Amino acid sequence: MIPISIFEKISHQLQVKKPFIAFSLPDSEIITFYFQKSNKEIDIKENDEQGFVMHPFDESQKVYNISKSDADTIEIKINESFEEFKNIKIKVNPSEIETHKALVTKAISEIKKKRATKIVVSRVQKIALKDFKFELLLERIFSLSQNTFRYVWYHPDTSIWCGATPELLLKTEDECFHTMALAGTREYVTNSSVVGWSEKEQHEHQVVIDDIVNKLQKAVTVLKMSKSYTHRAGPVVHLRTDIRGCFKKGKASLSAIAKILHPTPAVCGTPRKVASEFIKEFENYKRELYTGYLGCIQDKSKDSFLFVNLRCMKIENNHAHIFVGGGITADSNPEAEWEETQNKMKTMLQVLQPML
Repeated sequence: MIPISIFEKISHQLQVKKPFIAFSLPDSEIITFYFQKSNKEIDIKENDEQGFVMHPFDESQKVYNISKSDADTIEIKINESFEEFKNIKIKVNPSEIETHKALVTKAISEIKKKRATKIVVSRVQKIALKDFKFELLLERIFSLSQNTFRYVWYHPDTSIWCGATPELLLKTEDECFHTMALAGTREYVTNSSVVGWSEKEQHEHQVVIDDIVNKLQKAVTVLKMSKSYTHRAGPVVHLRTDIRGCFKKGKASLSAIAKILHPTPAVCGTPRKVASEFIKEFENYKRELYTGYLGCIQDKSKDSFLFVNLRCMKIENNHAHIFVGGGITADSNPEAEWEETQNKMKTMLQVLQPML
């Protein structure tokens, strides 16, 4: 259980509209809280400060920071978890299904015209909450699968966001780094050790690998890749390849490498410019913090982590807004892509279950 004193602190922050973040790194039993003390805005990347950064998908939108020097920091240990994975059904308007399928069809058409290799399209599902409790949200987020980056964020400009993302954007270790290619999604099947990934899924994954490697070669001296393997993230599994390397001298900047990588083909597409323009023109909603990145920036004596903001939702005015999407290639099937977004919603629905 999370101590009552933490919830009292959160209640105060919400009341006075001051930002806070609670997060737990993959495979960690520790939740770290930063409670911002002032109303000052500090750019931690520009001022070489430690803290937490929340970067939106769109580079033109505001970046949010909580500086460690302007925050009360608390750490507690997680002592419980759950694996319910119940098949929660929510009502979806048939027009929403057709709208998303039409968007997928449009993306396939663009790809077949050779304008792009891959385009990531997404949607947001709005769900009314009958009995929202912040305490329950916090406890259920941090009871999710420990191989994800779990967080709950609040800022008066953004409202509440939370998630459990499986995708590392960047981890720095002295002069070296670790990132990953994550693409292809299947529903997790209990006791199934082997996943037969289709040619379409393997191609989509390779597109992501190639794009990341090509971009990183400008700033690194060494690149090593693992073999592709199946990675479980709660109710779904993905194809994953780990990529490691070391920075070139003078380019060992977390923000510089993040700028090279973001947005990755896993959340935007390739070529980046073409896919980004398609998203802006045809998605018909603002992604906000979804498919942006977030994480903890430390001094050089400690590792810094940035994660892609996936499997996430926004809570505002007693409604949850769950953001989901998928990578489209020439071989994509609109019906299958719709089902993929439904599968990806399960993680956040699992969190919301007692509040629906």
